[in-house]
Amino acid sequence: MSTSGTIRTGIGGWTFAPWEGTFYPDKLPKTRQLQFAGQELATIEINGTYYGSQKPETFAKWAADVPDGFVFSLKASRFTTNRKILSQSSESIEKFLGQGLTELGDRLGPILWQFAPTKAFDPEDFEGFLKLLPKSRDGLPLRHALEVRHDSFKVPEFAALARKCGAAIVYAHHPAYPEIADVTADFVYARLQQGSDEIETCYAPAALDAWAGRLEDWAKGGEPADLPRIDPGTRPARQPRDVFAFFITSGKVNAPNGARALQRKVA
Repeated sequence: MSTSGTIRTGIGGWTFAPWEGTFYPDKLPKTRQLQFAGQELATIEINGTYYGSQKPETFAKWAADVPDGFVFSLKASRFTTNRKILSQSSESIEKFLGQGLTELGDRLGPILWQFAPTKAFDPEDFEGFLKLLPKSRDGLPLRHALEVRHDSFKVPEFAALARKCGAAIVYAHHPAYPEIADVTADFVYARLQQGSDEIETCYAPAALDAWAGRLEDWAKGGEPADLPRIDPGTRPARQPRDVFAFFITSGKVNAPNGARALQRKVA
């Protein structure tokens, strides 16, 4: 039995003009960009699903364009996460899950439920929402990641709810959003959002070394001691975990370089 889960590092989306001629080879057709990115990276967070529905054949094509072992993360619909009352979003959740995303097959990774910075923690409403998230769809297991952006979530009750439902709390390395490193699921989802366009590898080499150590710690079942937790009294069972880490937002020009450099460090 392996003593470490799989670590995948990646980027948000694959269409970005500054990557043409830098990350992507000169004159590479846009229709082949995903194929190239799939060979160079281990995961991509798809943002288009946040803004609108896709067709089943689109998901099937994405799956066909990437190699075995590659995994997509899908950002859930904003029409679900931006609701005033989350526990009343069953119809919206069904519409999102029913658009054909299971056509990804074994390329389907975590679903990211991203909440607005103005969305405060309402324990009863949030628990009602979590109960609506299914464990599987069309025979495929579903993994859910929760990205909260309001400081009211920095309480043990939120970690307990996430743990009860088996959902991962996204660790956000961000200058303004709350940093919550509690492990509440059998996988870890991190979004690294403090990169720089001035640094070739998005994050400085020393920072990448530090992140490599944290990702490896998570993958082996541990918890990085230098990251903040909201429920320090609870420790998850030590078991191998898959880890996803995305270079997002700041430093986007060099995000692919950062993902490749960090992947090499944990390979």
